[in-house]
Formats: sequence, C-alpha cells, structure tokens
Amino acid sequence: MNDVLNRLSELLEQRKRADPATSYVAKLYAKGMDSILKKVGEEATEVVIAAKGGNQQEIIYETADLWFHTLVMLAKADINPQEVLDELARREGLSGITEKENRAK
Repeated sequence: MNDVLNRLSELLEQRKRADPATSYVAKLYAKGMDSILKKVGEEATEVVIAAKGGNQQEIIYETADLWFHTLVMLAKADINPQEVLDELARREGLSGITEKENRAK
C-alpha cells in the first residue's frame, strides 16, 4: 500500500510544476487551497452517498477519489503522506478516548 502512496506523492509533487492547461492536478494547484478543499468536501459527500447505497464498487471508486483529492490537499500543504501514516502508527493501540483526551491537553 505504501508504494502506491509514494508513487502518487511523487507524481503530485511533479504536477506542481506542470502546465494547468495540460494537467488536472496542476489546474487544482493553480486554483488554490480553497478549490482543493471544496473538491475534498465533494468527494467526502460522494463517499457517504455511496456507502448509504451499499454498492461496494461505488464505495471503492468514491473512496479512491476522496483519497486522491486528499493527497492533492496534503501536497499543496507540503505534507508528505508518510507523516499521516506515522500519525496513524502513533495512535495504533491507543484508545480513541485516550487519544482525544491527550489532544485536549
């Protein structure tokens, strides 16, 4: 799984220098973070609708769109996906209640 994230991360970094006329991702970057966040929100809504519908293929497809656009957002913010994976690893085995309490401190 990490290999796919690494390849996508590298590609998204390359797209920062691409022509917005020839690259969807470069066009998103050119429009700025607000447009990227709008797209993330749209994709999240589509995941919810797909999950409510219960069709596994739609759920997979829409989740892939959400993850992709979230990766675009992370790249725009200069955050490597590995940092998110590291945070998930840090939380592994930690109660969600305890983790939330630790954030409040």
